[in-house]
Amino acid sequence: MKNITLKSTLLVSLFAMMLMVLSVVHAEEMNKKKMDKQESSYAPVMVTETFASVRERDIGEKPDVISKHMALLNERYDMSGRTDPDARMSGGKPLPVGPTAKLKKDLTWESLGTMQPDEIKKQGVFPYPPLPHVKHATGGMVVPQMQLETHPELVRFDVDFDLPEAYLPEFPPPLYLISRPDLGDVSGGEEITISNYYEKFNGIFTPFQLEGMRLLVTPVAQQQFNVTEDRKADKAQDVVSCLTCHVNGHTSGVFHLNPDNRPQDTRFRIDTVSLRGVNIQHFFGSKRALRSLEDFSEVEAKTA
Repeated sequence: MKNITLKSTLLVSLFAMMLMVLSVVHAEEMNKKKMDKQESSYAPVMVTETFASVRERDIGEKPDVISKHMALLNERYDMSGRTDPDARMSGGKPLPVGPTAKLKKDLTWESLGTMQPDEIKKQGVFPYPPLPHVKHATGGMVVPQMQLETHPELVRFDVDFDLPEAYLPEFPPPLYLISRPDLGDVSGGEEITISNYYEKFNGIFTPFQLEGMRLLVTPVAQQQFNVTEDRKADKAQDVVSCLTCHVNGHTSGVFHLNPDNRPQDTRFRIDTVSLRGVNIQHFFGSKRALRSLEDFSEVEAKTA
């Protein structure tokens, strides 16, 4: 009787151990499947293809990419670049006029103005839907042709800029200093870069301001323009500064994708905004007492 009881106990114990092992194995397999399916905010960092092969493929795909994108633009918009005969930008460039959108379904602007928002959305006739990137799957900054003429290092081998120059800001734009309005345009018709900022502003800026300007015009690595295989420029170099996009404190029309959306296809195309008028935030912003970046940093550190 004791032998039978002992055998039964051993069998039950063995069975329980087998169940525990199977449960652990099953849990590990489930976790592995979950990890395999789990989405990540980061792209893989392992480079599995040479720069030469990626470049060759991108160049081969480029004509089809550009053709499809330009077909979409011409379907949506008037790309003729109409300008006002009298209005001018601050540097003298003719001001473009609209509307640039092509209305759908035989609509007129008058009839569209009488429609309710829900009706416009339901019929899909909103004239300015989000504009995609030239190559949305890749994204990245794209520089206008007028800027590439003086900055060939910013040429991408996979895409071209898509909008007519008539719709872009003047290049280079005038630069006005809020602390020295008496000087007018201090750029002298030139783009402010690491090569000329010192001679332009020495004697006008304080030493602190000169150092700040130096940082704004110092080229650094950027996703499409860097020294690794993960770039879209022929030459490996650091060529992008803050004022590459915000030229002379304004903008040149460089566009890219907003960085705060995932997945990739939900990211919006955004243009580089002008920095002109930012000083007005001192008077009408929620932090009117903040007069410098140091003030801002101190307040942010204490209220974070």
